[in-house]
Amino acid sequence: MNGRCVITVGDLGEFGVVARITGRLPQGGAVLLGPGDDAAVVSAPDGRVVVTTDLLIEGRHFRRDWSSGYDIGRKAAAQNLSDVVAMGADPTGIVVGLGLPPEAATGWLDDLTDGFRDECDLVGASVVGGDITRCDLVVIAVTAMGDLGGRAPVTRSGARPGDVVAVAGRLGHAAAGLALLHGGRTEPAELVDAHRRPEPPYARGPEAAALGATSMLDVSDGLFQDLGHVAKASRTGIVLAPESFAVHPLLAEAARLLGADPLEWMLSGGEDHALAATFPAGVRLPPAWTVVGQVIDGEGVQVTGRPMGRGGWDHFSEWRFPLM
Repeated sequence: MNGRCVITVGDLGEFGVVARITGRLPQGGAVLLGPGDDAAVVSAPDGRVVVTTDLLIEGRHFRRDWSSGYDIGRKAAAQNLSDVVAMGADPTGIVVGLGLPPEAATGWLDDLTDGFRDECDLVGASVVGGDITRCDLVVIAVTAMGDLGGRAPVTRSGARPGDVVAVAGRLGHAAAGLALLHGGRTEPAELVDAHRRPEPPYARGPEAAALGATSMLDVSDGLFQDLGHVAKASRTGIVLAPESFAVHPLLAEAARLLGADPLEWMLSGGEDHALAATFPAGVRLPPAWTVVGQVIDGEGVQVTGRPMGRGGWDHFSEWRFPLM
């Protein structure tokens, strides 16, 4: 310990931990009443509230020896904020439930809190409250809220035959980073960082809604699998064109190192939290969007010239990370 005394969350106790967390969380303009009462009050000018929630469990969704507290906080907030913008809404706030081992250092907790705060800052949202409890592993439950600003929500069920399928944001980077870590590698560092801390294209969600997107979702479990949800909800088929996917040089390098197929990461890898949307064929899309396929009469998702299984991440499958 280099002679330093490490204070743990167990030393602080519940109310000390709560005070330490809330002291690091400034509140934004949408927050009418922040932490400290039985519940927070957040403005909803639209009159409707978009709500989503996710659960992260140590060993299942992250490893503390692979990711810092700050990275984990950013990632936990990002995957929820991305779901809000995927509805075409603007995020306003999140609440966080934490299960913490008593031996967790308060410095690690500070980093986690700062990660929540800084990710929310990117979209003008705030951490408005939450709850803590003792737990053998770190467990993080995040609920995010958003405001539609008078727009109709963009759901998964509006895709129509003839629409184009387009993607904004990175694909395959997080999956490649995870594969590198499993292979005992930390380079290319940009890919490992993509696994630790995604970078959702937040602005593209409301933009897609304004452009008339007929359906949209956050790519959390793999593009192929997630577009299957759109196809099913919309009662259509989707055809993807592999030649439309530009393989980033870093993905190509990682694939060479690991003997993998970079396109497989792009089609089946999750946790980049890109956005996938369908648009009427005549819509002129900004450069941030890349057309990768088309909606057709039929069912399911096809990749031209490429056999695909179910693909993607299954939250009830085998453990993602070995606990070490």
